[in-house]
Amino acid sequence: MNIDMIRAAADRNAGHVRRTPFLTSPFLDEIAGRQVFVKPECLQHTGSFKFRGGRSAISALVEAGNTGGVIAFSSGNHAQGVAMAARQFGLPAVIIMPSDAPRQKIENTRALGAETVLYDRATEDRDAIGDRLAAERGLTLIKPFDNPQVIAGQGTTGLEIAEQAAEAGITDADVLVCCGGGGLTAGIALALEAEAPGLRARPVEPEGFDDVARSLISGKIERNEKTSGNICDAILTPSPGELTFPIIQKLCGPGIAVPEQDCLRAMSAAFARLKVVAEPGGAVALAAALYQPQTITGDAVIVLISGGNVDPSVFSHALTTSPEG
Repeated sequence: MNIDMIRAAADRNAGHVRRTPFLTSPFLDEIAGRQVFVKPECLQHTGSFKFRGGRSAISALVEAGNTGGVIAFSSGNHAQGVAMAARQFGLPAVIIMPSDAPRQKIENTRALGAETVLYDRATEDRDAIGDRLAAERGLTLIKPFDNPQVIAGQGTTGLEIAEQAAEAGITDADVLVCCGGGGLTAGIALALEAEAPGLRARPVEPEGFDDVARSLISGKIERNEKTSGNICDAILTPSPGELTFPIIQKLCGPGIAVPEQDCLRAMSAAFARLKVVAEPGGAVALAAALYQPQTITGDAVIVLISGGNVDPSVFSHALTTSPEG
């Protein structure tokens, strides 16, 4: 993985991926005690940053002459990103999804033309299912984070952050990234190393599922004891990736873990102050910025809202339990 791959992904995605903005609010600044710059990837196509990596990977396959179809596994955001990208290139797509994924994500994936295969994430191995179906059907497996072209696509977010931070006069700040397997975190870290070395990516995870933060402390890949039982479904992964962790270990600052209640509060704050809809997993970085300011350094912080694909009942719960964020 290197910056040249990220720049090439940006070229392939040009005109197809949205350049999401930097958003600010004096109300959020007051809560955080510093300037907060929010990059809402929930406004990206399919409602999350995952379209960047999905399109990067599929466009690279097509460029190499591979048009036999793709398979992916995802709780919903990678699923939709791959499904939309595959449809754009006219390729068949099979998506393996946990049976407890939000209904909206399953339905949206099907609506984008992909075949969905549901599994029990507590008792079944999605990697094994993906390997078997890929072999049986001759499909190319696009993993959600441990794929170089996916990481490159997610890294295009970092190129934009570097440009937008420069436009805002920010040269030194933490960049808080919602982190599951680490594809977005690793891609952003690589882009910032090349384009904005004063900005430091930091992974943010839900409490109890902070495998990346624990891995950074121990110096080796740690696994979560469980992979379900938290509202932040989009970023519940067993462990950091074999490709992503070395990058995160080399380039990122310490991880941060946030409780569920703070995720709900951040969802409410994003809606009240930015008019942005965030899903629980997509709000963990904002939660850290607002409610754990002691873990951050500097006068400004940059925050990713990584996705907004939330079931109405969960979103309503966030607004009613934390009405003002």
